Amino acid sequence: MTFATTLSVYIARVFLSAVLGMLGALAGLVALFDFIELLRRATTRPEATFGIVVQIAAFRLPWVAMQILPFAVLLGGILAFWRLTRSSELVVARAAGVSAWQFLAAPAFCAVALGSIATGAISPVSAVMRARAVVLEDHYLRGAAGALTLNGGQLWLRQSDRQLDPQGVAILHAGTVTAKSGALEAQNVSIFRLDNNDRLLQRIEAVQASLQDGGWNLNSARTIAPGQLPSAPGSLMLPTDLTVARVQESFAPPDTFSVWALPGFIALLNRSGFSSIRHQLQFQSLLALPLLSGTMCLLAAGFSMRPQRRGGVAQMIGGGVAAGFALFMISKLAEEFGQSGALPPVLAAWVPAASGFMLAVALLLHLEDG
Repeated sequence: MTFATTLSVYIARVFLSAVLGMLGALAGLVALFDFIELLRRATTRPEATFGIVVQIAAFRLPWVAMQILPFAVLLGGILAFWRLTRSSELVVARAAGVSAWQFLAAPAFCAVALGSIATGAISPVSAVMRARAVVLEDHYLRGAAGALTLNGGQLWLRQSDRQLDPQGVAILHAGTVTAKSGALEAQNVSIFRLDNNDRLLQRIEAVQASLQDGGWNLNSARTIAPGQLPSAPGSLMLPTDLTVARVQESFAPPDTFSVWALPGFIALLNRSGFSSIRHQLQFQSLLALPLLSGTMCLLAAGFSMRPQRRGGVAQMIGGGVAAGFALFMISKLAEEFGQSGALPPVLAAWVPAASGFMLAVALLLHLEDG
C-alpha cells in the first residue's frame, strides 16, 4: 500500500509539473499571437496606444488559459507518460503488480482538480478581466459605443407586467436605443401588454422612454386598448426589474460571466425575453470542464504508455494528439448545433466530453487487459 501511494504521488507530481509547464508555454504562445493581431488592428487607430494593446492582451490571458487547459492536459500528459515509459518506470511498476488504473488515479484526480479550480475559481477572474478587455476593445479597436451599438441599436425584450391582475407580460420594442453615462434612452417605443393567456390588453406608443431604477419612464405616450379610442399623450411609468447594466450585459459575450453568475442571469434573460442559449451553453461547458480535463488525461495515458520495445511510439503519440484535436472539433461542432438550437445545451456541452471519456476508458482496457 505504501509503495502504491508513493508511486501515485510521484506520478502525479510528474504529470502536474508537465501539465502546468505546457499550460504556461501554450498560453504564452497563444497570447503572443493574440498580441500581434491586436497590434495589427491598432495600426489604423491612433488612439489605441501600445499600452492599451498590452492591457487588452493581459486582460484576455486568463480566458486564453481556460480555453487551452484541456490541450495542456493532453500534451502535458503525453509528455509525462512518455517520459515515464521511456525510463521504464511504468514498466517496472506494472511488473511489480501495480495496475494502470492504480497509478492513473492520481493523475486523473489532478486533471479533474485543475478543471474544477478553473471552473470555480479562475472563471470569475477570467470573466471580469474578459469583460474589461471587451470594453477596451470596443472603445479603442472597434470604435463602438457598446454592446447595444453592436446589436444595431434596436431593442426587443419581454418582461413580467406586475400591474396586470393576474400578472401578465409586456413586450417592448424600441427603434433606437443609446446607452450613455449609465442611462438608457429609447425612441419610438412600442409596448404590448398581454394577459397570462397571451391576449392583447393594451398597446402603448411612446416617442421617448428612459430606463431608470424600478421602471421605464415613458414620455408622450398614448395608450390604445381594443374597442377604445387612443388616449391623449402623457407620461407613464412601467415597472421593471431590469437595469441598464443588465440590458447591456444581455448583449455581452457569455464568457464575460462567471459560472456563479450565469444561473441567475440566465433566469433573468428568460424572464426578459432574451435568448439564453449561448449563456446556457457557456454554463454547461464550464461544468463539463473537469470531465473534459480528466478525459484528456486518460487519452494521454492510453496513447503514450505503449512499451518502446513494441515500436510505433511516434505513431501512438501522434494518434493521441490527433484524437485530442478530433475531440476538440467534435466539441466545436456540437457547440454550433447547440447555439443554433438543434441540440439542447446540456447535450452540446457534455456529449463530446462523455464520448471522449468512454473512448479513453476503452483504449486503456485494451492496453491493460487486451
